[in-house]
Amino acid sequence: MKKILIFSFLLTSCHLFAQDSLKTFNYSRNQITTTGMKVLGSWAVANIGVGAAGWANSKGGTNKYFYQMTTIWGAANLGAALLGYTGTRNNGNQSSRAADVLKAQKKIEKIFLINGGLDIAYIGTGIYLTHRGNSRNSDQLKGYGPAVIAQGVFLLLFDGTMYSTHRHEGNKLRQFLEKNPVTFNGKTVGLIYHL
Repeated sequence: MKKILIFSFLLTSCHLFAQDSLKTFNYSRNQITTTGMKVLGSWAVANIGVGAAGWANSKGGTNKYFYQMTTIWGAANLGAALLGYTGTRNNGNQSSRAADVLKAQKKIEKIFLINGGLDIAYIGTGIYLTHRGNSRNSDQLKGYGPAVIAQGVFLLLFDGTMYSTHRHEGNKLRQFLEKNPVTFNGKTVGLIYHL
C-alpha cells in the first residue's frame, strides 16, 4: 500500500510540475508576442506621424510619394499590431496539454518565418519600383520604391528577431517535453519511461 501511495504521489507531482511548466511556456510565448506587437505598433505610429507630416508639407515630387507610402504602410502595420496584440491578449486561458502547447509554439514560429519571406519580397518589390521609376522618370515610383524598401528592411529585422526569439523558446519547450514526457488528457495520466 505504501508503494502505491508513493507511486501515486510521484505521478501526480510530475503531472503538476509539467502542467505548471507548460503554463509557463504559454505565458512566455504570449509575453514575447505582446512585446513584439508593441514594438511593431510603435513603429507604425511613428511612420504614420512622420509620413503624414512629410506628406502634408511636401511640395510634390518624389518626397510626396515617399511619405505617402510611409503613411500607408504605417496604417497597415498598426492594424497588424493591433490584431496581433488583441489575439495574444485573448489567449490567456490556453490549454496546458503538451500537444496543444507544442502546436501553438510551432504555429507562432511558422507565422514569423513566413512573414520573413514576405519581407524579402517587399524589399525586392521596392527595388523593382525604384528601378522602374528611374527608367520611366516617375516621381511616384521613385518615391514608393525606397519607402517599400525601408518598410521591408524593418519588417525583416522585426520578423527575424521574433522568429529567432520564438524558436529559442520553442527549442527549450521541445527539450523540456523530451525530459518530462508526462501526458494528461483530462481523464488519464500517462508517463513514458525510456529504458
